[in-house]
Formats: sequence, C-alpha cells, structure tokens
Amino acid sequence: MKYWQILASVVLAVVLFVSPLSAQAASSSSITRSAGDEVQGQDFSGQNLIGTEYTNVKLENTNFSNANLRGVVFNGTILEGVNLHNVDFRQGIAYLAKFKNADFSDALLTDAMMLRSVFDHVDVTGADFTNAILDGVEIKKLCVNASGVNSKTGVDTRESLGCK
Repeated sequence: MKYWQILASVVLAVVLFVSPLSAQAASSSSITRSAGDEVQGQDFSGQNLIGTEYTNVKLENTNFSNANLRGVVFNGTILEGVNLHNVDFRQGIAYLAKFKNADFSDALLTDAMMLRSVFDHVDVTGADFTNAILDGVEIKKLCVNASGVNSKTGVDTRESLGCK
C-alpha cells in the first residue's frame, strides 16, 4: 500500500514538473479600459451598464441617472459633476474615485465598496448606503448634509450611513 502511494506521488510530481501549468500575473498596466475617455460628458441615463469597469478615466459631467450600475467598478476615476441620480450601484466598487459636485440623490448604494474615495460637495438626499463600506472621514463629510428617505427601499439616508 505504501509503495503505491509513493509511486503515485512520484508520477504526479514528474507530470507537474515536466508540463507545468502556465501562470499569469495581473498588474495595473495590464488592465484594459473597458470604457475610455470617450465616455466623458456622455449620456448613459437609463442604460444597463452592469459590470462595466472604468479605470483611470475622467467621467466629468457624465449622466448616469436612472442607470443600472450593479457591480460597476470605478477605479482611480474622476467623477466631477457626474449625475448618479436614482442609479442602482448595488455591489459596485469605487476605489480611489473622486466624486465632486456629484448627484447621488435617491441612489441605491447598498453593499457597495467605496474605500479610499473622496466625496466633495455631493448630494446624497434619499440615497441608501445600507452595508456600504466607506472611509470614516468620508462618512462624516456625507453626514453633514445627508437627509431624506430612499423612494425604493424606504431607508433613511442618515441611518444607512450610520450618522449620529
């Protein structure tokens, strides 16, 4: 019995070393933009953009109002003056994103991960941030003007942010 285990181990090791599986590493330079600079200022209102990735692009003055942005990724993206009114950004990711003068009113942001992102002068009236993950400093900034109740979930914005 022991002999067969040793033999099987040796055969497996030979197979793995003779024909190793190829490995591929990902780096930030290998990530392709699924949406480039041509989207800046575009009107994507009401569109289904599930799973789209925006990496290192400027989306200034882009209109995403009423769009389905579930699982969308904003990575290192500038979103100044962007309209996100009534968007569905559930389970979305905004990492190192810069939101300035953005409209998040009545948006669904539940279970979104928005770490290391900046929110300057944004409207979050009626937005639902339930289970969203944001940096503490940004939550405090958002709580200053947070108000309203989300029209779809009935969740109070201040409560979903954990405002005191």
